[in-house]
Amino acid sequence: MRKLVNTLAAGLLAGLMSTSAWAVPMSYVEGTHYFPTTEKLNTANAEKVVVVEMFSYTCPHCFALEPEIDAWKKTLADNVEFVKVPAIFRDSWLELARVFYAAEATGDLEMLHPKLFSAIHVGKRKLNTEDELLDFVEEQGIDREAFLKTMNSFSVKGKVKQALIMSRTSGITGVPSFIVNGEYRTDASSAGSAEDLFKLVDMLIQQSQ
Repeated sequence: MRKLVNTLAAGLLAGLMSTSAWAVPMSYVEGTHYFPTTEKLNTANAEKVVVVEMFSYTCPHCFALEPEIDAWKKTLADNVEFVKVPAIFRDSWLELARVFYAAEATGDLEMLHPKLFSAIHVGKRKLNTEDELLDFVEEQGIDREAFLKTMNSFSVKGKVKQALIMSRTSGITGVPSFIVNGEYRTDASSAGSAEDLFKLVDMLIQQSQ
């Protein structure tokens, strides 16, 4: 009888330990799951924890992650600011960055952003040059010449330059990548999965507060 009780107790303890192990959240390790940026980056808002997503319209992973980002943003606290920054690793990405910041300046970004993603990844449309992008913008009912003027404005050129600097100095090697408070960077591959990516970014936000 005593042997049976001991066996049952041992089985219960093993079960509890197994359940406990599953309940403990994954431990994210610096140097494995996330990394310090190459240098400390200035953030747009010193009063908030700024989370930057470095992305590209041509990146299929960025396109696939959009719905999850939209859902995750709704969970962020008031003291957290989420910012999208177009990464620039090639000339065509620079043109897309110009369009991104011009649309932001004209108030057309909310409408144009998903349409650009869809045109490239669903419609398989080639949008690499200034003329190709202006054709697309004009098709959306936006004045072509006025938009081009905004693309060539001093403020847009300044933001594109900042995006280029961040692409080169943050240490990211691909997109989508997340930078938390100018100090740490990570991506889904390093985190383990898209789900772990958001959990990890949440952890880094907590550390930065």
